[in-house]
Amino acid sequence: MDAIGPTLTAMTQPFSVRVTDPAWRSEAQAWLVAACEADGRVVTGPVEQPRVRPWSTQLVVPTDAGRVWFKANVAGATHEPAVHRVLSRLAPAEVLPPLAVDAERGWMAMPDHGAVLGDDHDPSEQEWSDVLRGAARLQRKAVAHHDALAAAGLPECPPATVPDRLDRLVATFEALEPAHPTHVDADLAAQLRAARPLVVDAAARLADGPVPATFQHGDAHPWNVFVEGGRLRLFDFGDAQWAHAVEVLMVPYGIVRQGGTLDWPSVVEGYRLEWELSHAELDELMAAAALTHPVNRALTWWTSLLEASPAELAEYGDAPLWHLKNVLEPWP
Repeated sequence: MDAIGPTLTAMTQPFSVRVTDPAWRSEAQAWLVAACEADGRVVTGPVEQPRVRPWSTQLVVPTDAGRVWFKANVAGATHEPAVHRVLSRLAPAEVLPPLAVDAERGWMAMPDHGAVLGDDHDPSEQEWSDVLRGAARLQRKAVAHHDALAAAGLPECPPATVPDRLDRLVATFEALEPAHPTHVDADLAAQLRAARPLVVDAAARLADGPVPATFQHGDAHPWNVFVEGGRLRLFDFGDAQWAHAVEVLMVPYGIVRQGGTLDWPSVVEGYRLEWELSHAELDELMAAAALTHPVNRALTWWTSLLEASPAELAEYGDAPLWHLKNVLEPWP
């Protein structure tokens, strides 16, 4: 799956409006309660909706065996529950299984697994390294399972597809009304098109490099990792893609660089060792991924906002363009 999608104005009702409608809530709550009961759990309190975003919402319900969480995504991320289920089966040491999945509606129920790694302290370099090493282990296990993940709906964004995706995103954003926060004006469109040969070269270097395309989490960091029984378990796969493996490092790199207190080589060491890369190889791959990842990340943000309300679009609507413009930024 790799669709640029319709313009935001084509959507008839914002996601956040739909999922707070009493009729939708009633249907989702009934599904969640039935999923709990099918697992032998007794619901002990009311269902609450603690979070609504332009791209997802969560419900939570208490049971006699602990809380259970429900998640629903916008159309562009309905693949998450099915992808999560596939990953939990092929890599149970890295991904905990969902309690229930409705793949058609993009609904998932998940037992509460407690605090996430970054909840109560600033993660150390070693903790970051452990998270990224776990992401690499998951990637290595996923390499041979492309067909299963594709069947689950994981977006297809390997290096060879990135230049054409750049073309389509630029054309889509240029066609938006000038007042739209994702609009690309003529000067910026010309700059982005002029960068295409660099993106083509980067994609070729990644495709020919020592690390393959595989599952790419999209948002791997200590706040998307459960700590259970001393093990780190990744979750939150709504931003995931089938893309070059090293693209998974670009979001962590941005977070660590912005924080300014951690040593990036130490943070990325676990990932480097898991893929058996030299420092020079990893540096070369990251330099290339710095040109392909902005295109793929822009697609993620664009599809996440296709059901945003006008107010949400005003708040988040510049994100797809912000990421896409990173193809113009020097590395590092």
